[in-house]
Amino acid sequence: MPLETLPPLLSEALAARGYAALTPVQAAVLEPEAEGRDLIVSAQTGSGKTVAFGLAMAAQLLDDGALPPPRTPLALIIAPTRELALQVSRELTWLYGEARARIATCVGGMDASKERRALSHGAHIVVGTPGRLRDHLERGALDLTALRVAVLDEADEMLDMGFREDLEEILDATPSERRTLLFSATMPKPIVALARRYQQDALRISTVGEDRGHGDIAYQAVTVSPSDIEHAVINLLRLHEAETAMLFCATRDNVRHLHAGLLERGFAAVALSGEHSQNERNAALQALRDRRARVCVATDVAARGIDLPSLSLVIHVELPRDAETLQHRSGRTGRAGKKGTAVLIVPYPRRRRVEMMLRGARINAEWVDAPTPEDIRAADRERLLTALLAPVEVDEEDQALAERLLAEKTPAEIAAALVRAHRAAMPEPEELIEGTPEARRAAQQERHRPGFDDVVWFRMDVGRRQNADPRWILPLLCRRGHITKNEVGAIRIGPNETAFQIPRAIAAKFQAAVARTGEGEDDVRIELSQGPVEGARPQRNGPNRPPRPAHHKAKPHRKGPRTP
Repeated sequence: MPLETLPPLLSEALAARGYAALTPVQAAVLEPEAEGRDLIVSAQTGSGKTVAFGLAMAAQLLDDGALPPPRTPLALIIAPTRELALQVSRELTWLYGEARARIATCVGGMDASKERRALSHGAHIVVGTPGRLRDHLERGALDLTALRVAVLDEADEMLDMGFREDLEEILDATPSERRTLLFSATMPKPIVALARRYQQDALRISTVGEDRGHGDIAYQAVTVSPSDIEHAVINLLRLHEAETAMLFCATRDNVRHLHAGLLERGFAAVALSGEHSQNERNAALQALRDRRARVCVATDVAARGIDLPSLSLVIHVELPRDAETLQHRSGRTGRAGKKGTAVLIVPYPRRRRVEMMLRGARINAEWVDAPTPEDIRAADRERLLTALLAPVEVDEEDQALAERLLAEKTPAEIAAALVRAHRAAMPEPEELIEGTPEARRAAQQERHRPGFDDVVWFRMDVGRRQNADPRWILPLLCRRGHITKNEVGAIRIGPNETAFQIPRAIAAKFQAAVARTGEGEDDVRIELSQGPVEGARPQRNGPNRPPRPAHHKAKPHRKGPRTP
Protein backbone atom coordinates (compact mmCIF):
# COMPACT_ATOMS: atom_id res chain seq x y z
CA MET A 1 0.00 0.00 0.00
CA PRO A 2 1.48 3.41 -1.01
CA LEU A 3 2.18 5.87 1.79
CA GLU A 4 0.11 8.49 -0.07
CA THR A 5 -3.11 6.60 0.77
CA LEU A 6 -2.55 7.13 4.51
CA PRO A 7 -3.78 10.18 6.43
CA PRO A 8 -1.37 13.05 5.58
CA LEU A 9 -0.17 13.48 9.17
CA LEU A 10 0.91 9.82 9.33
CA SER A 11 2.38 9.59 5.81
CA GLU A 12 4.52 12.67 6.53
CA ALA A 13 5.78 11.10 9.77
CA LEU A 14 6.65 7.85 7.97
CA ALA A 15 8.43 9.68 5.15
CA ALA A 16 10.45 11.71 7.66
CA ARG A 17 11.43 8.45 9.31
CA GLY A 18 12.77 7.08 6.03
CA TYR A 19 9.90 4.74 5.13
CA ALA A 20 9.70 4.10 1.38
CA ALA A 21 7.10 1.33 1.72
CA LEU A 22 5.17 -0.48 4.43
CA THR A 23 6.25 -3.86 5.82
CA PRO A 24 3.97 -6.87 5.17
CA VAL A 25 2.24 -6.69 8.56
CA GLN A 26 1.73 -2.93 8.25
CA ALA A 27 0.17 -3.35 4.81
CA ALA A 28 -1.98 -6.30 5.95
CA VAL A 29 -3.74 -4.42 8.77
CA LEU A 30 -4.71 -1.66 6.32
CA GLU A 31 -6.31 -3.93 3.72
CA PRO A 32 -9.99 -3.15 3.00
CA GLU A 33 -11.15 -6.42 4.63
CA ALA A 34 -9.41 -5.41 7.89
CA GLU A 35 -10.90 -1.92 8.06
CA GLY A 36 -12.71 -1.32 11.34
CA ARG A 37 -12.64 -5.01 12.37
CA ASP A 38 -11.18 -6.73 15.39
CA LEU A 39 -7.87 -8.33 14.43
CA ILE A 40 -5.74 -11.26 15.61
CA VAL A 41 -2.26 -10.71 14.18
CA SER A 42 0.79 -12.98 14.14
CA ALA A 43 4.02 -11.40 12.90
CA GLN A 44 7.72 -11.97 13.33
CA THR A 45 9.65 -10.07 15.96
CA GLY A 46 11.14 -6.93 14.45
CA SER A 47 8.62 -6.79 11.57
CA GLY A 48 7.25 -3.35 12.45
CA LYS A 49 4.12 -4.42 14.33
CA THR A 50 4.13 -1.35 16.61
CA VAL A 51 3.78 0.94 13.60
CA ALA A 52 1.26 -1.58 12.22
CA PHE A 53 -1.22 -1.16 15.05
CA GLY A 54 -0.43 2.55 15.20
CA LEU A 55 -1.62 2.83 11.60
CA ALA A 56 -4.52 0.41 12.08
CA MET A 57 -6.10 2.46 14.86
CA ALA A 58 -5.79 5.78 13.02
CA ALA A 59 -9.37 5.58 11.74
CA GLN A 60 -10.65 5.37 15.32
CA LEU A 61 -8.44 8.22 16.59
CA LEU A 62 -8.55 10.85 13.84
CA ASP A 63 -11.66 12.95 13.22
CA ASP A 64 -11.44 14.66 9.81
CA GLY A 65 -7.71 13.89 9.72
CA ALA A 66 -6.93 15.41 13.14
CA LEU A 67 -7.06 14.39 16.78
CA PRO A 68 -9.72 15.88 19.05
CA PRO A 69 -8.65 17.77 22.21
CA PRO A 70 -7.11 15.36 24.78
CA ARG A 71 -9.57 14.17 27.38
CA THR A 72 -10.17 10.55 28.38
CA PRO A 73 -8.11 8.02 26.40
CA LEU A 74 -9.22 6.98 22.94
CA ALA A 75 -6.65 4.17 22.57
CA LEU A 76 -5.08 1.79 25.07
CA ILE A 77 -2.01 -0.35 24.36
CA ILE A 78 -1.14 -3.08 26.89
CA ALA A 79 2.35 -4.64 26.80
CA PRO A 80 3.90 -7.38 29.00
CA THR A 81 7.05 -5.56 30.11
CA ARG A 82 8.16 -2.09 31.02
CA GLU A 83 10.78 -2.03 28.25
CA LEU A 84 8.29 -3.02 25.56
CA ALA A 85 5.74 -0.45 26.79
CA LEU A 86 8.37 2.31 26.69
CA GLN A 87 9.46 1.20 23.22
CA VAL A 88 5.84 1.30 21.99
CA SER A 89 5.41 4.75 23.50
CA ARG A 90 8.51 6.03 21.67
CA GLU A 91 7.31 4.61 18.34
CA LEU A 92 3.84 6.12 18.66
CA THR A 93 5.31 9.46 19.73
CA TRP A 94 7.03 9.99 16.38
CA LEU A 95 4.23 8.36 14.37
CA TYR A 96 1.60 10.68 15.86
CA GLY A 97 3.96 13.58 16.42
CA GLU A 98 2.55 15.66 13.55
CA ALA A 99 -0.95 15.04 14.94
CA ARG A 100 0.21 16.42 18.32
CA ALA A 101 -0.94 13.30 20.15
CA ARG A 102 -0.68 13.30 23.91
CA ILE A 103 0.61 9.88 25.03
CA ALA A 104 0.66 8.76 28.67
CA THR A 105 2.86 5.86 29.77
CA CYS A 106 1.93 3.82 32.85
CA VAL A 107 4.49 1.18 33.83
CA GLY A 108 5.91 -0.36 36.96
CA GLY A 109 9.08 1.21 38.35
CA MET A 110 7.99 4.77 37.49
CA ASP A 111 6.45 7.45 39.70
CA ALA A 112 2.75 6.48 39.91
CA SER A 113 1.71 9.95 41.13
CA LYS A 114 3.23 11.59 38.04
CA GLU A 115 1.38 9.09 35.86
CA ARG A 116 -1.91 9.94 37.59
CA ARG A 117 -1.30 13.65 37.04
CA ALA A 118 -0.59 13.01 33.35
CA LEU A 119 -3.86 11.06 33.04
CA SER A 120 -5.79 13.83 34.79
CA HIS A 121 -4.52 16.36 32.20
CA GLY A 122 -5.96 14.26 29.39
CA ALA A 123 -4.41 11.81 26.91
CA HIS A 124 -5.23 10.49 23.48
CA ILE A 125 -3.25 7.24 23.89
CA VAL A 126 -2.29 5.32 27.03
CA VAL A 127 0.49 2.72 26.92
CA GLY A 128 1.17 0.54 29.94
CA THR A 129 1.78 -2.78 31.63
CA PRO A 130 -1.18 -4.80 32.99
CA GLY A 131 -0.41 -4.42 36.70
CA ARG A 132 0.10 -0.65 36.67
CA LEU A 133 -2.91 -0.04 34.41
CA ARG A 134 -5.13 -2.10 36.72
CA ASP A 135 -3.86 -0.14 39.71
CA HIS A 136 -4.73 3.21 38.06
CA LEU A 137 -8.11 1.82 37.02
CA GLU A 138 -8.99 0.69 40.56
CA ARG A 139 -7.90 4.06 41.99
CA GLY A 140 -10.12 5.92 39.55
CA ALA A 141 -7.21 7.62 37.76
CA LEU A 142 -7.77 5.78 34.46
CA ASP A 143 -11.12 6.34 32.76
CA LEU A 144 -11.74 3.94 29.86
CA THR A 145 -15.40 4.78 29.21
CA ALA A 146 -14.62 6.63 25.95
CA LEU A 147 -12.09 4.12 24.66
CA ARG A 148 -12.33 3.44 20.92
CA VAL A 149 -9.57 0.86 20.43
CA ALA A 150 -7.62 -1.53 22.67
CA VAL A 151 -4.37 -3.24 21.62
CA LEU A 152 -2.89 -6.27 23.38
CA ASP A 153 0.76 -6.49 22.31
CA GLU A 154 2.44 -9.90 22.78
CA ALA A 155 -0.75 -11.26 24.34
CA ASP A 156 0.63 -14.80 24.62
CA GLU A 157 3.52 -13.55 26.69
CA MET A 158 1.20 -11.62 29.02
CA LEU A 159 -0.82 -14.75 29.69
CA ASP A 160 2.35 -16.78 30.26
CA MET A 161 3.43 -14.18 32.83
CA GLY A 162 0.16 -14.53 34.77
CA PHE A 163 -1.60 -11.30 33.74
CA ARG A 164 -4.92 -12.90 32.75
CA GLU A 165 -6.92 -11.43 35.66
CA ASP A 166 -5.43 -7.97 35.09
CA LEU A 167 -6.26 -8.08 31.38
CA GLU A 168 -9.82 -9.20 32.03
CA GLU A 169 -10.46 -6.46 34.59
CA ILE A 170 -9.06 -3.80 32.24
CA LEU A 171 -11.01 -4.99 29.19
CA ASP A 172 -14.21 -5.36 31.22
CA ALA A 173 -13.96 -1.63 32.01
CA THR A 174 -13.95 -0.66 28.31
CA PRO A 175 -16.99 -0.04 26.07
CA SER A 176 -18.30 -3.16 24.32
CA GLU A 177 -18.26 -1.41 20.93
CA ARG A 178 -14.54 -0.73 21.09
CA ARG A 179 -12.21 -2.21 18.48
CA THR A 180 -9.77 -4.85 19.84
CA LEU A 181 -6.44 -5.66 18.15
CA LEU A 182 -4.68 -8.73 19.54
CA PHE A 183 -1.04 -9.30 18.56
CA SER A 184 0.23 -12.76 19.52
CA ALA A 185 3.09 -14.83 18.10
CA THR A 186 1.31 -18.07 19.00
CA MET A 187 -2.31 -19.13 19.44
CA PRO A 188 -2.55 -21.40 22.50
CA LYS A 189 -5.95 -22.19 24.00
CA PRO A 190 -5.89 -19.29 26.52
CA ILE A 191 -5.39 -16.81 23.67
CA VAL A 192 -8.26 -18.37 21.70
CA ALA A 193 -10.49 -18.09 24.80
CA LEU A 194 -9.47 -14.46 25.34
CA ALA A 195 -10.21 -13.59 21.71
CA ARG A 196 -13.59 -15.34 21.83
CA ARG A 197 -14.59 -13.39 24.93
CA TYR A 198 -13.43 -9.90 23.97
CA GLN A 199 -13.51 -9.84 20.16
CA GLN A 200 -16.30 -9.98 17.60
CA ASP A 201 -15.87 -11.44 14.10
CA ALA A 202 -12.08 -11.06 14.40
CA LEU A 203 -10.00 -11.27 11.25
CA ARG A 204 -6.97 -13.55 11.52
CA ILE A 205 -3.79 -12.10 9.93
CA SER A 206 -0.48 -13.93 9.76
CA THR A 207 2.62 -12.59 8.03
CA VAL A 208 4.89 -15.32 9.34
CA GLY A 209 6.19 -16.68 6.03
CA GLU A 210 7.32 -20.14 5.12
CA ASP A 211 10.86 -19.17 6.06
CA ARG A 212 10.29 -18.56 9.73
CA GLY A 213 14.00 -18.12 10.29
CA HIS A 214 13.70 -14.39 9.38
CA GLY A 215 15.46 -13.33 6.21
CA ASP A 216 17.84 -10.92 7.94
CA ILE A 217 19.15 -13.48 10.46
CA ALA A 218 21.85 -16.03 9.64
CA TYR A 219 21.41 -19.11 11.84
CA GLN A 220 24.35 -21.25 12.92
CA ALA A 221 24.53 -24.33 15.15
CA VAL A 222 27.72 -25.34 16.96
CA THR A 223 28.15 -28.75 18.60
CA VAL A 224 30.34 -28.87 21.70
CA SER A 225 31.07 -31.06 24.66
CA PRO A 226 28.63 -30.27 27.52
CA SER A 227 31.61 -29.23 29.62
CA ASP A 228 32.76 -26.80 26.91
CA ILE A 229 29.64 -24.64 26.62
CA GLU A 230 31.09 -21.65 28.46
CA HIS A 231 34.35 -21.89 26.51
CA ALA A 232 32.37 -21.93 23.27
CA VAL A 233 30.58 -18.74 24.36
CA ILE A 234 33.93 -17.03 24.95
CA ASN A 235 35.25 -18.03 21.53
CA LEU A 236 32.07 -17.02 19.70
CA LEU A 237 32.14 -13.59 21.32
CA ARG A 238 35.80 -13.19 20.42
CA LEU A 239 35.35 -14.39 16.83
CA HIS A 240 32.42 -12.11 16.02
CA GLU A 241 33.46 -9.09 18.11
CA ALA A 242 29.89 -7.85 17.73
CA GLU A 243 29.08 -4.27 18.63
CA THR A 244 26.37 -5.67 20.93
CA ALA A 245 25.65 -9.35 21.68
CA MET A 246 22.87 -10.99 23.69
CA LEU A 247 23.35 -14.35 25.43
CA PHE A 248 20.27 -16.34 26.48
CA CYS A 249 20.17 -18.64 29.51
CA ALA A 250 17.23 -20.60 30.92
CA THR A 251 17.44 -19.54 34.59
CA ARG A 252 18.53 -16.55 36.63
CA ASP A 253 21.16 -18.72 38.39
CA ASN A 254 22.77 -19.53 35.05
CA VAL A 255 22.63 -15.86 34.05
CA ARG A 256 24.44 -14.95 37.26
CA HIS A 257 27.10 -17.65 36.74
CA LEU A 258 27.81 -16.82 33.09
CA HIS A 259 27.83 -13.07 33.74
CA ALA A 260 30.41 -13.51 36.50
CA GLY A 261 32.55 -15.68 34.21
CA LEU A 262 32.51 -13.08 31.44
CA LEU A 263 33.44 -10.25 33.81
CA GLU A 264 36.30 -12.36 35.17
CA ARG A 265 37.66 -12.82 31.64
CA GLY A 266 37.53 -9.11 30.86
CA PHE A 267 34.31 -8.75 28.85
CA ALA A 268 32.20 -5.62 29.32
CA ALA A 269 28.97 -7.44 30.21
CA VAL A 270 25.66 -6.77 31.96
CA ALA A 271 22.96 -9.15 33.17
CA LEU A 272 19.15 -9.09 33.01
CA SER A 273 16.98 -11.52 34.94
CA GLY A 274 14.07 -11.59 37.34
CA GLU A 275 16.31 -10.96 40.34
CA HIS A 276 17.35 -7.49 39.14
CA SER A 277 15.53 -4.38 40.29
CA GLN A 278 14.11 -1.87 37.85
CA ASN A 279 16.97 0.54 38.56
CA GLU A 280 19.50 -2.21 37.82
CA ARG A 281 17.71 -3.04 34.57
CA ASN A 282 17.70 0.61 33.54
CA ALA A 283 21.42 0.92 34.28
CA ALA A 284 22.22 -2.25 32.32
CA LEU A 285 20.25 -1.14 29.26
CA GLN A 286 21.80 2.31 29.35
CA ALA A 287 25.27 0.77 29.49
CA LEU A 288 24.44 -1.21 26.35
CA ARG A 289 23.04 1.82 24.53
CA ASP A 290 26.01 4.07 25.24
CA ARG A 291 28.51 1.25 24.45
CA ARG A 292 29.98 0.96 27.95
CA ALA A 293 28.89 -2.70 27.78
CA ARG A 294 28.82 -4.90 24.70
CA VAL A 295 27.41 -8.18 26.04
CA CYS A 296 24.06 -8.80 27.72
CA VAL A 297 23.31 -12.10 29.49
CA ALA A 298 19.56 -12.55 29.94
CA THR A 299 16.64 -14.87 30.52
CA ASP A 300 13.82 -15.06 27.97
CA VAL A 301 11.30 -13.00 29.96
CA ALA A 302 13.84 -10.37 31.03
CA ALA A 303 14.80 -9.72 27.39
CA ARG A 304 11.21 -9.14 26.24
CA GLY A 305 10.68 -5.73 24.66
CA ILE A 306 14.36 -4.80 24.51
CA ASP A 307 15.25 -2.99 21.29
CA LEU A 308 18.98 -2.44 20.76
CA PRO A 309 19.73 -1.16 17.24
CA SER A 310 23.38 -2.20 17.52
CA LEU A 311 22.55 -5.83 18.46
CA SER A 312 24.04 -8.07 15.76
CA LEU A 313 24.73 -11.35 17.59
CA VAL A 314 22.43 -13.63 19.61
CA ILE A 315 23.87 -16.74 21.28
CA HIS A 316 21.54 -19.43 22.63
CA VAL A 317 23.79 -20.56 25.48
CA GLU A 318 21.02 -22.87 26.69
CA LEU A 319 18.72 -24.29 24.05
CA PRO A 320 15.26 -22.72 23.68
CA ARG A 321 12.36 -24.87 24.83
CA ASP A 322 10.60 -24.72 21.45
CA ALA A 323 10.67 -23.14 18.00
CA GLU A 324 8.65 -20.09 19.10
CA THR A 325 11.14 -19.28 21.85
CA LEU A 326 13.97 -19.73 19.35
CA GLN A 327 12.31 -17.23 17.03
CA HIS A 328 11.61 -14.70 19.78
CA ARG A 329 15.16 -14.86 21.11
CA SER A 330 16.75 -14.64 17.69
CA GLY A 331 14.43 -11.81 16.69
CA ARG A 332 16.31 -9.46 19.02
CA THR A 333 18.73 -9.08 16.08
CA GLY A 334 18.18 -8.73 12.33
CA ARG A 335 15.74 -5.85 12.83
CA ALA A 336 14.77 -2.95 10.58
CA GLY A 337 16.64 -4.36 7.58
CA LYS A 338 19.93 -4.92 9.44
CA LYS A 339 21.74 -8.25 9.32
CA GLY A 340 22.18 -10.39 12.40
CA THR A 341 23.56 -13.76 13.46
CA ALA A 342 21.95 -16.27 15.82
CA VAL A 343 24.09 -19.13 17.12
CA LEU A 344 22.80 -22.20 18.95
CA ILE A 345 25.32 -23.95 21.20
CA VAL A 346 24.35 -27.62 20.99
CA PRO A 347 25.76 -30.22 23.42
CA TYR A 348 26.59 -33.47 21.58
CA PRO A 349 23.67 -35.49 23.07
CA ARG A 350 21.12 -32.80 22.06
CA ARG A 351 21.97 -32.51 18.37
CA ARG A 352 19.13 -34.72 17.12
CA ARG A 353 16.56 -32.80 19.17
CA VAL A 354 17.84 -29.49 17.80
CA GLU A 355 17.74 -30.77 14.23
CA MET A 356 14.09 -31.72 14.71
CA MET A 357 13.27 -28.31 16.21
CA LEU A 358 14.94 -26.50 13.30
CA ARG A 359 13.09 -28.63 10.75
CA GLY A 360 9.79 -27.97 12.49
CA ALA A 361 10.51 -24.24 12.49
CA ARG A 362 11.60 -24.33 8.84
CA ILE A 363 14.88 -22.69 9.76
CA ASN A 364 17.94 -23.50 7.68
CA ALA A 365 20.83 -23.37 10.12
CA GLU A 366 24.43 -23.91 9.10
CA TRP A 367 26.20 -26.48 11.28
CA VAL A 368 29.69 -25.13 11.91
CA ASP A 369 32.65 -26.01 14.10
CA ALA A 370 33.22 -24.03 17.26
CA PRO A 371 35.80 -21.27 16.72
CA THR A 372 39.35 -22.31 17.57
CA PRO A 373 42.00 -19.98 19.01
CA GLU A 374 43.65 -20.02 15.55
CA ASP A 375 40.38 -18.86 13.92
CA ILE A 376 40.09 -16.03 16.43
CA ARG A 377 43.69 -14.89 16.05
CA ALA A 378 43.29 -14.82 12.26
CA ALA A 379 40.16 -12.68 12.60
CA ASP A 380 41.97 -10.43 15.09
CA ARG A 381 44.76 -9.87 12.60
CA GLU A 382 42.33 -8.83 9.87
CA ARG A 383 40.44 -6.51 12.21
CA LEU A 384 43.66 -4.93 13.43
CA LEU A 385 44.92 -4.33 9.89
CA THR A 386 41.60 -2.80 8.89
CA ALA A 387 41.60 -0.49 11.92
CA LEU A 388 45.21 0.66 11.53
CA LEU A 389 45.03 1.14 7.76
CA ALA A 390 41.83 3.19 7.92
CA PRO A 391 42.29 6.91 7.20
CA VAL A 392 42.38 9.11 10.30
CA GLU A 393 42.48 12.81 11.01
CA VAL A 394 45.60 13.81 12.96
CA ASP A 395 45.90 17.03 14.94
CA GLU A 396 49.15 18.79 15.83
CA GLU A 397 49.47 17.14 19.23
CA ASP A 398 49.08 13.66 17.72
CA GLN A 399 51.61 14.50 15.00
CA ALA A 400 54.14 15.72 17.56
CA LEU A 401 53.74 12.53 19.62
CA ALA A 402 54.15 10.39 16.49
CA GLU A 403 57.37 12.21 15.54
CA ARG A 404 58.73 11.70 19.05
CA LEU A 405 57.98 7.98 18.86
CA LEU A 406 59.70 7.71 15.49
CA ALA A 407 62.73 9.43 16.95
CA GLU A 408 62.96 6.83 19.72
CA LYS A 409 61.80 3.64 17.95
CA THR A 410 61.80 2.17 14.47
CA PRO A 411 58.46 1.94 12.60
CA ALA A 412 58.57 -1.86 13.01
CA GLU A 413 58.96 -1.56 16.79
CA ILE A 414 56.08 0.93 17.02
CA ALA A 415 53.83 -1.32 14.92
CA ALA A 416 54.70 -4.33 17.11
CA ALA A 417 53.84 -2.35 20.23
CA LEU A 418 50.46 -1.40 18.72
CA VAL A 419 49.73 -5.05 17.93
CA ARG A 420 50.70 -6.10 21.46
CA ALA A 421 48.50 -3.40 23.02
CA HIS A 422 45.60 -4.42 20.80
CA ARG A 423 45.86 -8.09 21.81
CA ALA A 424 46.32 -7.31 25.50
CA ALA A 425 42.97 -5.48 25.54
CA MET A 426 41.04 -8.60 24.46
CA PRO A 427 40.21 -11.75 26.45
CA GLU A 428 42.16 -14.85 25.53
CA PRO A 429 40.33 -17.51 23.49
CA GLU A 430 39.71 -20.96 24.98
CA GLU A 431 40.86 -24.40 23.84
CA LEU A 432 37.88 -26.64 23.00
CA ILE A 433 37.37 -30.36 22.55
CA GLU A 434 36.99 -30.98 18.83
CA GLY A 435 33.49 -31.72 17.58
CA THR A 436 34.08 -34.83 15.48
CA PRO A 437 32.88 -38.22 16.77
CA GLU A 438 36.47 -39.48 16.64
CA ALA A 439 37.66 -36.55 18.74
CA ARG A 440 34.86 -37.11 21.25
CA ARG A 441 35.82 -40.77 21.60
CA ALA A 442 39.48 -39.82 22.02
CA ALA A 443 38.60 -37.27 24.66
CA GLN A 444 36.44 -39.86 26.40
CA GLN A 445 39.35 -42.30 26.48
CA GLU A 446 41.62 -39.62 27.92
CA ARG A 447 39.16 -39.07 30.75
CA HIS A 448 38.78 -42.80 31.42
CA ARG A 449 40.20 -43.80 34.80
CA PRO A 450 42.36 -46.90 35.09
CA GLY A 451 40.71 -49.70 37.06
CA PHE A 452 37.17 -48.91 35.91
CA ASP A 453 37.04 -51.07 32.79
CA ASP A 454 34.88 -53.62 34.67
CA VAL A 455 32.46 -52.10 37.15
CA VAL A 456 29.30 -52.93 39.11
CA TRP A 457 26.50 -50.39 39.40
CA PHE A 458 24.92 -49.66 42.78
CA ARG A 459 22.04 -47.32 43.58
CA MET A 460 20.91 -45.22 46.53
CA ASP A 461 17.38 -43.95 47.12
CA VAL A 462 18.09 -40.19 47.05
CA GLY A 463 18.30 -37.90 44.01
CA ARG A 464 18.13 -34.28 42.95
CA ARG A 465 14.77 -33.78 44.64
CA GLN A 466 16.36 -34.85 47.93
CA ASN A 467 19.34 -32.50 47.44
CA ALA A 468 21.75 -35.27 46.41
CA ASP A 469 25.23 -33.86 45.83
CA PRO A 470 28.62 -35.59 45.30
CA ARG A 471 30.06 -33.47 48.12
CA TRP A 472 28.18 -35.52 50.72
CA ILE A 473 27.52 -38.66 48.65
CA LEU A 474 31.25 -39.50 48.35
CA PRO A 475 32.00 -39.31 52.10
CA LEU A 476 28.84 -41.33 52.82
CA LEU A 477 29.90 -44.12 50.40
CA CYS A 478 33.39 -44.20 51.85
CA ARG A 479 32.07 -44.46 55.40
CA ARG A 480 29.37 -47.03 54.69
CA GLY A 481 31.36 -49.16 52.21
CA HIS A 482 34.82 -48.89 53.85
CA ILE A 483 36.43 -47.65 50.64
CA THR A 484 38.28 -44.53 49.50
CA LYS A 485 36.92 -41.87 47.15
CA ASN A 486 39.32 -43.06 44.43
CA GLU A 487 37.45 -46.38 44.43
CA VAL A 488 34.15 -44.73 43.39
CA GLY A 489 33.64 -44.39 39.64
CA ALA A 490 31.00 -42.47 37.74
CA ILE A 491 28.10 -41.00 39.69
CA ARG A 492 24.70 -40.44 38.04
CA ILE A 493 22.19 -38.37 39.99
CA GLY A 494 18.56 -38.81 38.90
CA PRO A 495 15.39 -37.10 40.12
CA ASN A 496 14.76 -39.56 42.99
CA GLU A 497 17.78 -41.83 43.11
CA THR A 498 21.51 -41.94 42.41
CA ALA A 499 23.60 -44.63 40.71
CA PHE A 500 27.36 -45.05 41.07
CA GLN A 501 30.13 -47.41 39.93
CA ILE A 502 32.34 -49.63 42.07
CA PRO A 503 35.14 -51.73 40.48
CA ARG A 504 34.02 -55.36 40.24
CA ALA A 505 37.16 -56.48 42.11
CA ILE A 506 35.96 -54.81 45.33
CA ALA A 507 32.19 -54.85 44.71
CA ALA A 508 31.53 -57.85 47.00
CA LYS A 509 33.60 -56.31 49.79
CA PHE A 510 31.74 -53.00 49.37
CA GLN A 511 28.32 -54.71 49.41
CA ALA A 512 29.17 -56.65 52.57
CA ALA A 513 30.38 -53.51 54.34
CA VAL A 514 27.19 -51.65 53.39
CA ALA A 515 25.08 -54.53 54.77
CA ARG A 516 27.00 -54.44 58.08
CA THR A 517 26.78 -50.68 58.54
CA GLY A 518 23.07 -50.51 57.68
CA GLU A 519 21.19 -47.31 56.92
CA GLY A 520 22.06 -45.78 60.27
CA GLU A 521 21.55 -42.08 60.90
CA ASP A 522 21.78 -41.09 57.22
CA ASP A 523 18.59 -43.07 56.37
CA VAL A 524 19.84 -43.89 52.85
CA ARG A 525 19.41 -47.37 51.33
CA ILE A 526 22.23 -48.66 49.10
CA GLU A 527 21.75 -51.73 46.88
CA LEU A 528 22.82 -53.35 43.61
CA SER A 529 21.52 -51.76 40.39
CA GLN A 530 21.29 -52.78 36.74
CA GLY A 531 22.83 -49.50 35.53
CA PRO A 532 22.51 -45.73 35.69
CA VAL A 533 19.14 -44.28 36.67
CA GLU A 534 16.68 -42.71 34.25
CA GLY A 535 17.01 -38.94 33.93
CA ALA A 536 20.39 -38.99 35.69
CA ARG A 537 23.03 -36.35 35.09
CA PRO A 538 26.72 -37.29 34.86
CA GLN A 539 28.92 -36.03 37.69
CA ARG A 540 32.64 -35.45 37.68
CA ASN A 541 33.86 -38.40 39.65
CA GLY A 542 34.04 -40.87 36.79
CA PRO A 543 33.82 -41.49 33.04
CA ASN A 544 31.27 -39.29 31.34
CA ARG A 545 29.35 -41.96 29.45
CA PRO A 546 25.72 -41.19 28.57
CA PRO A 547 23.35 -42.89 31.02
CA ARG A 548 21.32 -45.93 29.95
CA PRO A 549 17.68 -45.94 31.00
CA ALA A 550 16.73 -47.98 34.03
CA HIS A 551 13.34 -48.17 35.67
CA HIS A 552 13.02 -47.71 39.41
CA LYS A 553 10.13 -46.64 41.55
CA ALA A 554 10.48 -43.14 42.99
CA LYS A 555 10.90 -42.88 46.75
CA PRO A 556 9.05 -40.40 48.99
CA HIS A 557 10.67 -36.98 49.26
CA ARG A 558 13.15 -36.54 52.05
CA LYS A 559 15.94 -34.17 52.82
CA GLY A 560 19.46 -35.24 52.00
CA PRO A 561 21.72 -36.37 54.82
CA ARG A 562 23.97 -33.91 56.48
CA THR A 563 27.57 -33.83 55.34
CA PRO A 564 29.48 -36.35 57.50
